[in-house]
Amino acid sequence: MSSIDEIRDARIKKLELLKKRGHEAYPAESKRELSLKEAAESFDELEKNKEVKWIAGRIMSIRGQGAIVFITLNDGTGTFQGLLKKDIIGDEKFDFFNEVFDIGDFIEIQGTFFTTKRGEKTLEVADWRMLSKSLRPLPEKWHGLVDIEERFRKRYLDILMNMELKELFIKKAKFWDATREFMKAKGFLEVETPTLETTTGGAEATPFKTHHNDYDLDVYLRISIGELWQKRLMAAGFPKTFEIGKAYRNEGTSPEHMQEFTNMEFYAAYTDYNDGMKLVRELYIDIAKKVFGTTKFTSKGYTFDLGDVWIKIDYAEEILKQTGIDIHKANEKEMEKKLKELAVEYDGDNKERLMDTLWKYCRKNISGPAFLINHPTLVAPLAKKNPDGKTVQRFQPMFAGSEVGNGYSELNDPIDQRERFEVQQKMIDKGDTEAMMADFEFVEMLEYGMPPCCGFGFGERMFAILVDKPLRETQLFPLMKPKQE
Repeated sequence: MSSIDEIRDARIKKLELLKKRGHEAYPAESKRELSLKEAAESFDELEKNKEVKWIAGRIMSIRGQGAIVFITLNDGTGTFQGLLKKDIIGDEKFDFFNEVFDIGDFIEIQGTFFTTKRGEKTLEVADWRMLSKSLRPLPEKWHGLVDIEERFRKRYLDILMNMELKELFIKKAKFWDATREFMKAKGFLEVETPTLETTTGGAEATPFKTHHNDYDLDVYLRISIGELWQKRLMAAGFPKTFEIGKAYRNEGTSPEHMQEFTNMEFYAAYTDYNDGMKLVRELYIDIAKKVFGTTKFTSKGYTFDLGDVWIKIDYAEEILKQTGIDIHKANEKEMEKKLKELAVEYDGDNKERLMDTLWKYCRKNISGPAFLINHPTLVAPLAKKNPDGKTVQRFQPMFAGSEVGNGYSELNDPIDQRERFEVQQKMIDKGDTEAMMADFEFVEMLEYGMPPCCGFGFGERMFAILVDKPLRETQLFPLMKPKQE
């Protein structure tokens, strides 16, 4: 078997031969008149009228027998077969084709359409032209790229050789299309908010920090899809807004966590979290039907139906049921002791982090669909309190042992918001890198007045769970460390 370097050297010689014979190896223009999908769909008419057309694509296979060569092209819209016959295109063009073309090259061919004896739609080639000479061989057809790192690093080859993977990303595009269509149909205005912020808001996560040279100012990449900005729009008089965009969190990687990901957030004035739960259930079912044609899924060993009744699970009651810990009464030491008994690793010794870790232990036993409600006030600094004063009006859709969204009756009391920001700032001062930064300009906006509203966000984690794959597998180009030469 030849090495990559030997194959590359041989192909470079073919490239030089093309140039020597006066052929462009990388022309800017193409004569293509039909996509391969169009050629297949209009084949009967093309064959009947003996039309002469140019089609183009990447050569995925070459099969030769003496004076004939069959090639299979792929242009991203479909595949199509071409037939080169020496007695049709002449000795010189036929032989030159065999001298310079390889699997992986992009070519355009001109000819007439016919059906082979085996019933295959085919273009009988009268002329050909190189569009792009490949210098490296494609992966072996039946095995493709096997090494995981190589697959992510050379995603273009991974997708090219794996039709199922290509369909996954087409489905993901439909996932966001369905989301956008639903929101607009409900009267939401699509907006764009800043991705660079002087304080990050809307979530508890460690941000990425960078520097703005012109202002000589440190700024952060956003960790939410404009939560505090969209709430400013509620105060500005926009009744319903949403945004689909990128968020960035400088945290660990897991099957459900990435540092860069796509989320959607919406905000609706004069609504609360009960309204939000109704809308979100409708949204999720709509997405499932439009993208997958079903509401029933199996993922991570769980089976659930989004069309079922969504039960409501109380945060503290579920932890008490599963661990015996009453988070409203237990202190930090009692929580740490229980986590050690459960052999659960935890990071941070403040009450918020410990409660969150206990919950993460419990959630894996919930298949859903469900709404998690009545979170402690400490873990939701932007949500409106319940009458008990200990919990907030927050909801999180759940299925397959994971939260797949987050929403609140948004806090619009400026005095309460200031106090909660001050608590978060004290946590930051003690070294908690995930605590929420205080944004007192946002508090100033609240002092002018913001209507009651519900806000909600969800992201591509939901898509990954519905297709039962790790989040990294559902991203086109996940971040990779530079390749070591």
